[in-house]
Order: sequence, then structure tokens, then C-alpha cells
Amino acid sequence: MCIDVKSFFASVEAVRRGLDPLEAYIAVVSDLRRAGAVVLASSPRVKLEYNIKTGNRLFEIPKRSPIMVVEPNMALYINVNQAIQNIFRRFVTDEDLHIYSIDESILDVTASLNLFGPAEAIAEAILKTVKDELGLIVTVGIGDNPLLAKLALDNEAKKRPPWIAKWTYEMVPETVWKIQPLTAFWGISRGYDEKLKRMGIYTIEGLAHANPVWLQKTLGVMGSQLYYHAWGLDASIISQKERPKSKSYSKNQILMRDYYVKAEILMIIKEMVGDVCARLRKHQEKCQEVYLGIGYSDRNFNLGFTARIKLVRPEHSTDIISEAAREEFIKRWQGEPVRSVNITAGKIVSEGHEQLELFFEGEEKNHAIDRVVDDLRKRFGKKTIFYAGSMAGGTFLERADYVGGHKGKSE
Repeated sequence: MCIDVKSFFASVEAVRRGLDPLEAYIAVVSDLRRAGAVVLASSPRVKLEYNIKTGNRLFEIPKRSPIMVVEPNMALYINVNQAIQNIFRRFVTDEDLHIYSIDESILDVTASLNLFGPAEAIAEAILKTVKDELGLIVTVGIGDNPLLAKLALDNEAKKRPPWIAKWTYEMVPETVWKIQPLTAFWGISRGYDEKLKRMGIYTIEGLAHANPVWLQKTLGVMGSQLYYHAWGLDASIISQKERPKSKSYSKNQILMRDYYVKAEILMIIKEMVGDVCARLRKHQEKCQEVYLGIGYSDRNFNLGFTARIKLVRPEHSTDIISEAAREEFIKRWQGEPVRSVNITAGKIVSEGHEQLELFFEGEEKNHAIDRVVDDLRKRFGKKTIFYAGSMAGGTFLERADYVGGHKGKSE
């Protein structure tokens, strides 16, 4: 079964204020200081009566309305999510639980049927437990496989009480094939929607009856996957989780304003490199390459650039990596207005696997400084030590208390 917490962020904010999540008028917005800030979540009432949904902007929320606009509290949401996962663990083992996102999980209840009864009974028990203990409403899609459970959740369970829907293989013609538009089907993006329509496929039923060889030849592996999914087929087993083939550490930031001053941009890059390197050091790992992504706000220029930086040897030194990123930025930047920055560390290796070289002994000073900084921040908080430039154009001090890119604590 696939379980979703209805309007998760907004519902948590409603409960903490003693309000009914289904009746409250709440919108969670990324930043109340910016009219263009993104709506992260809205309560069911706000969606129904004002059509304000995730992705809308703050300025689109009517000024004269009962809608309570609040900033996110990511630390609280994470704690509530953990409480919900612990409730799920009363019904399934960790092996049969897959956390799909902060508000959605997939449970394989096959091994639990003898203990708790049929899937519908388990769904009702979970729904009641979450409501009684946390005050939240969950919606449950039940299916013969994870795909059918997900489709049942998105296309039926989320829309109306009792918030539970079951789709089986036998029901595919009357459920899966009736999903409209194509983008409402899991795995079909706007891009694939356009490609399918150019191929003369306008419905899921049409997709199911298309030639699978033709689909694969035209769309590649995704064509075959969409064909089988159109028949409700999914062979994945939750307990057989695949390990990621590669590992990376990444930090992305959309800036509050356009940045034109080189020194300010370089400070932001160094701050973000510092965050990524701190994570590498925490896990006793190093990276062999770094990606620097810069996005521009003025579409009269190009969209920005992504630079791949190969390091001489594996590193996790903030100074060494930020200097490499600095050189790459200066080489490519021509004064365009910078609005987003991404730093990604790739080709990760264990700290003890690199070969020490005589000519790099002088760099131990950089590593010693990093260790002191990490220790001070761990003991006394992130703001204990920072670059002087962070006070003039940098964003480190503002982001220090954030969790998941948003405010981590209530003010």
C-alpha cells in the first residue's frame, strides 16, 4: 500500500494550532519577505476554495481572506514524519517499508496479513492510529503491487473520504486505463506527454494497446516501462531495495536577489563549498571531482553554466576545493546576474584510500584548520565561526539555522 499524509506541511501547522487539518485555512510559504516566494503546501480548504496549491506564489494569495500564511518549520516536520514512520513500523518491518518522500511511504503488508487481517483493515487501523495520536489525516492506496497502490492513492484515495482506495489487476481497464490526462499517470512528464501525443497516443488505454517494440524503439527503455505500467504491471519488491550506483554530496541555493559583485558571489561559493566539505569530513570521505553550477536570472543571457572540476587528488579541504571553484567561476563569468548556485562533490572515496604524496604535505595546514572549524561548530553551533565576508553579501549566517533549505525552528 502507498500512504500519503494529506497536505502534510499545512496539516502539521493546523494541528499545532489546535485546528482541524481539513477545515483550516493555512498556506506554508518558503519566505514571507518575498512576494514571489513559493507556496510549499496549502490546506485542503485553501486548495478547494482559492485554488492555491504547491508551486503558487505568495502574491497570488488574496490579501483579504481567512488564509493564515506561515513559514515552514522543517525540524518539526521531520520529527512528525519520524513519528508517522514509527506508527507504520507497528504494522510492517523496516525491510517492508520504503520512505518515498517526507509525506509519502510504501508498505508491503503481505507478511502482515496473518497478524492484522486484510489490507483494507490494516489501512483503516493506520488511518485511525495516525489521526488519534498525531491529529493528521492519511490517505491510503492499496494495490497488487507498488505501482497500482500509487495510482490508487493519487487518482482516488486522495480525493474523497474514506481516504482509502484499492486497485487490482482485474480492475485495470476500469481504473488505470481511465486516468486522464496522461500526466496524471505516474512516470509521464509533460515531455513524455508531448512525445506520446506526437505518436498518436492520447490515453492510457491507447498506450496499453500500442506496439511495445515501437514504443521501445521510439522512447527507449522508458517506452517499455510505460507499456507495462499501462497494464498495471510492476515487478518491484520493497524488501529488495537497490543500492545507488554512485554517491555524491550536493548543496543548492536560490539567492534572495540578483548578485553582480564578484566578491559576494565568490563568498557564497566558498560558503557552500564549506557546507559540502563539512559533510565529506563528517563521513570520513573525500571527492575526486566537483561540479559548479551557476544560474542567471536574466534570460537575455544564457541560462548559466555547469563546470566539472577534476581534482589533482581526492580532497575534502574547504580552501583547496573553493579555490578550484573560484578559478573556474572567474574563467567563465562575464558579469551576468547570478541567482542560483550549486556545488556537487562526486566520485566519493573513503578518506583512508588515497595515496599520500610528499609534495602535498604542506596542505595538512588546511586540513587542521578544517578540523578546528568543524569541532567548534559541532560544540557551539554553526554561527560560532564564519568568514568575515559572510557579513557583507554572504548567506551563511542567514542559512545557519535552516533545515532542508527552510527555517528549522519556530521563531
